[in-house]
Amino acid sequence: MDKKTVGIVGARGHTGAELIRLIARHPALELAYVSSRELDGQRVDAHVPDYAGELRYSAPAHEDLPALGADVVILALPNGKAGVCVEAFDKAGADPLIVDLSADHRFDERWYYGLPELTRGRWRGQRRISNPGCYATAIQLAVAPLKDLLAAPPVCFGVSGYSGAGTTPSDKNDPDKLRDNLMPYALTGHMHERETSAHLGVPVEFMPHVAPHFRGLTVTCNLYLARAMKREDVMARFRHAYEGEPLVQVLDEAPWVSRVAGRHHAEIGGFAMALDGRRVVVVATLDNLLKGAATQAMQNINRALGQGELTGIPVAPAERP
Repeated sequence: MDKKTVGIVGARGHTGAELIRLIARHPALELAYVSSRELDGQRVDAHVPDYAGELRYSAPAHEDLPALGADVVILALPNGKAGVCVEAFDKAGADPLIVDLSADHRFDERWYYGLPELTRGRWRGQRRISNPGCYATAIQLAVAPLKDLLAAPPVCFGVSGYSGAGTTPSDKNDPDKLRDNLMPYALTGHMHERETSAHLGVPVEFMPHVAPHFRGLTVTCNLYLARAMKREDVMARFRHAYEGEPLVQVLDEAPWVSRVAGRHHAEIGGFAMALDGRRVVVVATLDNLLKGAATQAMQNINRALGQGELTGIPVAPAERP
């Protein structure tokens, strides 16, 4: 099999490391380059110890990216930085598969919004893929099966590990400041609130927080229903929606973030009903660096390249349907 080459632009962060690991063990992909201005010239295995290759980080200018010739380009850049890279490929007449992990193209109808379990049927062969946000993934998975029965905007309380704040030092990724703490931020108008509202087609209210753990996130979604429902009927909707989806597990109990950290799937459960049956609380967890970022990118890349969607993604046999 001729392997496709992959370039990662902005590979210094936590998600970049996860992408390197996934690509390195993928049977149909190989790394062409990994860029990072801060790590330029350093060996990749010095920062990603389980990577066994000889590759070093590089720092090409955005206008030089097309000449590097990768079949797939993953943009793992901060919000607002992806556009100049995409423009460079367009100007050069190059057409690699581009997957943008930032929010820059999540509202652009020319780009496929790749949350496979919910948008798989909307892919029409696009070569430009916008990867959903981590919180936005969890919220949409928790709300979508009941979207047609909502009587009011979902109210979602989110808590993420501090890896979601990236590697640039800030209060939100400072372990000393987070110790014994829960840090609220962007309590209205968060990017993922707008993203989730746009792609679900219903307004969503979202209140994010950062906790002292490193990875994994939890969203607790309060859903008001237009008619009374029984708990077993709510659960049946979720089981039907995600039947045959190895990367979404529906549980009876509320999931724990510690049980999904480091794993590639999302878990949804709880389904606590109000006495009148017109309100249900649904809890979703996922690893923000994996199903919330790198794993989802690999699902999208696999499908775009004609591979099985889970190729190169470690899924334990017990997790398969």
